[in-house]
Amino acid sequence: MQTELADFIKDTQVGKEADAILRNCVHCGFCTATCPTYQQLGDELDGPRGRIYLIKQMLEGHEATAKTQMHLDRCLSCRACETTCPSGVQYGRLLEIGREFVDQRVERPLQDRITRKALLKILPYPKRMAPLLKLGQLFKPVLPTSIKRIIPETQTQAQWPTSNHKRQMLVLAGCAQSVIKAGTNNAAAKILDKLGITLITAASAGCCGAISHHMTEHEAGLDFMRRNIDAWWPYIQSGCEAVIVTASGCGAVVKDYGELLKNDPDYAEKAATIASLAKDPSEIIAAEDLSSLELDTRNQKIAFQAPCSLQHAQKITGGVEAILGNLGFELTPVPDSHLCCGSAGTYSILQKDMSQKLLNGKINALMSGQPDVIATANVGCHMHLESKSSIPVKHWLELVAEGL
Repeated sequence: MQTELADFIKDTQVGKEADAILRNCVHCGFCTATCPTYQQLGDELDGPRGRIYLIKQMLEGHEATAKTQMHLDRCLSCRACETTCPSGVQYGRLLEIGREFVDQRVERPLQDRITRKALLKILPYPKRMAPLLKLGQLFKPVLPTSIKRIIPETQTQAQWPTSNHKRQMLVLAGCAQSVIKAGTNNAAAKILDKLGITLITAASAGCCGAISHHMTEHEAGLDFMRRNIDAWWPYIQSGCEAVIVTASGCGAVVKDYGELLKNDPDYAEKAATIASLAKDPSEIIAAEDLSSLELDTRNQKIAFQAPCSLQHAQKITGGVEAILGNLGFELTPVPDSHLCCGSAGTYSILQKDMSQKLLNGKINALMSGQPDVIATANVGCHMHLESKSSIPVKHWLELVAEGL
C-alpha cells in the first residue's frame, strides 16, 4: 500500500510505526473472509481492509469523522484477520493507533462518554465492582429479562491448596474474574498442586490494564501494568517460574507488556521479563506429566469455545482441546470456531446489537454437537455465553478440577 502521511505525524514514532504497518497491506481481502462484522453487515468499511483505509485517510490528513469512529468502534479487536493475513499486517496495533487518533478529534455523544467513563471507573477495580454486583443480584428477580440474564452469579471460592512445593508460579487474580469467576484460579491452583506446583497470588496485583488500554486510555492502562510488575517482581527474583494468566484476554495483554512498556526506561527490562514468563495455563499443563491426574470425566461431551484472545492474539490453537482429549473428555465439533462470540471485553456493553447477533451464532455453533457443557478459556466469553446458554458454561480448568 502506498502512503503519504501528513507532516504532523509522519516523522513521529507512532507515525513511522503506522506507516510500516500500512505499507504491508496488499489489499488482498483475505481478512474480510474471517471478519465477524463484515460477515454480518457486508460493508467494506466494517471489515479490516476498509478500516485500514479509513485509518490511512486520517493519517494522511483527511478529516476524522463520527462515521470513521463508528466503523472503528464496531471492530471487535478479535484479530482473526491477523491469523489469515498472508502479509503479516499488525492490524490490532494499527487499530489502537487509529482509535486513539479519532477519539482525540471527535467528541462522543454524552451518553456514550458517561458509559465509557463508568466502565473505566468500575470494571478494573474489584472493590468497586463487588458491591455493585451484589446490588444487581439482590434486585435481579424484579428486573426485566434482558437485564436479568446478564447479571452473573458469583462463585463460591473453594479452599486454596495449602501444599508448599519447590516449584512456584504466580497467577494473575485480575479484576472482573476475581469477583465473578474466582473459581477459575482456584481450579488452576488445585490442578497445579497435583502436578507439584504451588500457585501464588500477589496481593497488590490487579487489573492487567486491558480495559483502559483498549478504550484508548493508554496511560491509565500502563499504570495498571506497572503496578502488576511491581507486585510480581519480588516473586520473580525469588525464583517463580512463570506468570500464569487464566483469562486468555488478560494473557494476551500481559504477554505484550514488553512491547507496550518498551519506551519506559524504568520498566522496559522488567516488562520484557514478565512478558517472557507469561503463560496460558494450557502451555504449563501440556508440558507436564498428566498421568498423576486421575479424572472421572463421566463421559461428558464438551463443546470448547476457543476465545479469540487465545487463538488469534496468543496464537495458541488446539492446546486446550488436546489436554481435554488426553484426559478423557469427549469434544464435540464446533463449526466456524474461528469466529468471535461477541464478548470482546467491553464490546458486549458498548455494541449490544452486534454482540448479540454474534452470540446467537456462536451458541448455535456450540450446541450443534449436542454437548453436555460448554467450556471456554476467558472470563468475558464465559459470562457472555452463560447469559444465553441453556446448558452449563465453565472454564475448562473447572472441568478438570471437578474431575480430580
